Amino acid sequence: MAIHQNGGSSTCVVKPESVELQDVSGLLKIPSKAYQPHQTRSSLSIQQARSLQEESQNDDRVENLPSPTTASERLEVWNHPRINLYRTLAAFWSFVVMGSNDAAYGALIPYLQTYYNLTYTVISLIFLSPLAGYTLSALLNNAIHLKFGQRGVALISPGCHLLAYIVIAVHPPYPVLVVIFMLAGFGNGLADAAWNAWIGNMANPNEVLGFLHAFYGLGATIAPLIATTMITKGHRLPWYYFYYVMIAMASIELGTSLWAFWSATGAQFRAKNPRTTDTKDNRMKQALIRLPFARVTWICALFLLGYVGIEVALGGWIVKFMLEVRDGAEFASGMTATGFWMGLTVGRIVLGFVTPKLGEKLAIAIYLPITMAFELIFWLVPQFYVSAIAIALQGFFLGPLFPAAVVAATKLLPRHLHVSAIGFAAAFGGSGAAIFPFAVGAIAQAKGVQVLQPVVLALLGVILVLWLGLPKIRRKEE
Repeated sequence: MAIHQNGGSSTCVVKPESVELQDVSGLLKIPSKAYQPHQTRSSLSIQQARSLQEESQNDDRVENLPSPTTASERLEVWNHPRINLYRTLAAFWSFVVMGSNDAAYGALIPYLQTYYNLTYTVISLIFLSPLAGYTLSALLNNAIHLKFGQRGVALISPGCHLLAYIVIAVHPPYPVLVVIFMLAGFGNGLADAAWNAWIGNMANPNEVLGFLHAFYGLGATIAPLIATTMITKGHRLPWYYFYYVMIAMASIELGTSLWAFWSATGAQFRAKNPRTTDTKDNRMKQALIRLPFARVTWICALFLLGYVGIEVALGGWIVKFMLEVRDGAEFASGMTATGFWMGLTVGRIVLGFVTPKLGEKLAIAIYLPITMAFELIFWLVPQFYVSAIAIALQGFFLGPLFPAAVVAATKLLPRHLHVSAIGFAAAFGGSGAAIFPFAVGAIAQAKGVQVLQPVVLALLGVILVLWLGLPKIRRKEE
């Protein structure tokens, strides 16, 4: 028998007169058709796997996966193995906390402004201050995964939330409040990046991400409802009493996240996500500088920047708009924010099943013009109830945008760049929650809060153009 090497493959030639039976059972691969869901062995040998983990303790080495002809990647499922179910539920609760954090601003701004006696521009600093936290999380997300794994995210993100809410609850001077919101922003950005990248890599990502972001919407729905009720109905409780609720929620987040992700170490992350190219660049540099990957990363990041800015600007300023421009009552105006976030939540669940059937690129190209039509109605029809309905329907069609962008990125980028690129895009996009609501507040100081509508409409047009600039998206094998 002669063996000829040809590049990365080998060819075996056997002479008929020298056939000899050999025991080759140890070399057999399980055929893909015979593969069963409960069989999760890697094509790497035990010794190779151990060697890989030991080598990656110190650095992020370049590793080459077996050729697709000899091994096929199987996507994770949200409820199998059982630990994935617990981790998914922990991620869902984390997004409830994040949604509550972001939506509380809108309900509390009128009362914060009165309590601290502030102008529009100064009160808008609470939107701008998390920007530093989001930016830092975008830069550190990949390093935290490589060093500490998902366990590190499960400790750091809820810990930042809990510490921030404890400080806010003691209602410190306003400058301290602005600084501490940076810490909350870091916690939000880190969890946003980590759980989006993880779930975006699963089977049926549109549906599961739809539910993940629906829980964000759930938190964003209940937060204005609880805050408004406590302040207007609950014997006129001070605004900071709401953060006692947030302390309880963040405590649950810390406990559930740590328990579920405790075994998800940095070594495990590096073994599951080896680099598949021979370039010496680190993963972040590949995602942000090297074409064609950089094009996808930056388009998704800018798209999410605009999207999150729209979402939080609407949710953050709608109460003030309805009070001052539509002459609504306090409680009714507060409920319009609840309606917006409820529409967002329902849209993420319902349209999460529609989007994969249409394809992400076509679906979002349809949802955005519909959203722009409802924004025009909201702006140009000066009726309180028409505005309340229009804002809820905007939320419904805005809902699936974030999950769809994450799924598109997973389809357009190699697996080893998912945490770097999607994490950066999600965290960078999260800074839109700081920049654009602040910009609305700053302009409103001179022109009035009605500037919210043209700003939002312009942003919707910009992100539509960005979305159409993405490359053609291939169908993801599941």
